[in-house]
Amino acid sequence: MTLTRSLAGITIAAGILALAPLATATAAQASSSKSWGPYYAAGSKAKVSGSLKAAAKDNLSLPAPYVKVAGSVTSLTHKPYTCGWALFRVSYFDAANKPHLAYRNYRTCSYGAKKKFAFTAKNVGEVELKTCSERKAAKPSLNCQYAGTWKTLYAYYE
Repeated sequence: MTLTRSLAGITIAAGILALAPLATATAAQASSSKSWGPYYAAGSKAKVSGSLKAAAKDNLSLPAPYVKVAGSVTSLTHKPYTCGWALFRVSYFDAANKPHLAYRNYRTCSYGAKKKFAFTAKNVGEVELKTCSERKAAKPSLNCQYAGTWKTLYAYYE
């Protein structure tokens, strides 16, 4: 009888020790907060850096209830007609679980001056960033938007 109780106790203790790392990993995946950058435009003519915080979620296969992004973009050229751009592409899901894309752009045209930005998006699947440096305009050019690759800052399935 004593041997049976001892074996049962050892089995329970081993089970608890085996599940402890799993519980810690699950808790760490549920909430995500990280710094990103700096990311530079071609030729190091603009710099973007910041932080991203994703809300905790119960089911890791679902999009985040919300994501908060904050940071700054800096122009690193002395030419007053050249601007540094931070372009964000956010994929989110509506109430019918249909995916959509939203774009946010931030720019600064003063050398060395940081333009701060912050935004929050709901029901987020992915947040991507692209950094560009180009002539002053109301919106980024098609070349800035579509040439090159986007950097993934957050993906709900990671």
